[in-house]
Amino acid sequence: MADQSVKKIDSSASPSGEMGQTYLVSGTALALRRWSESAGTEGAPHTRPYETVGYVVEGRVEVHVGDDTVTCGAGDSYLVPEGATRHYKILEDLTAVEATSPPARVDDRDDA
Repeated sequence: MADQSVKKIDSSASPSGEMGQTYLVSGTALALRRWSESAGTEGAPHTRPYETVGYVVEGRVEVHVGDDTVTCGAGDSYLVPEGATRHYKILEDLTAVEATSPPARVDDRDDA
């Protein structure tokens, strides 16, 4: 029989990562995390072995994927394909929520 349980995660007790992320709930095929970053932050180009979908709660961010760039503000969402070279430039203090599939934190998938 399939799992029929529900999980509640208190984000005040959620672990944080080195890149500014807070790990929220995670299942077997999907994980959720929150990002809080300051304006002016820019990451180096990198790849990840998971697909990412994100939603900007507040602030603005440039999402660079390969040769493409999109600017997202509050209410916008974005998609970064698995294995794509990506980096982010924070234009205004940012709060965003991202889901990753497969889960980012499992098997060190989130390591730089």
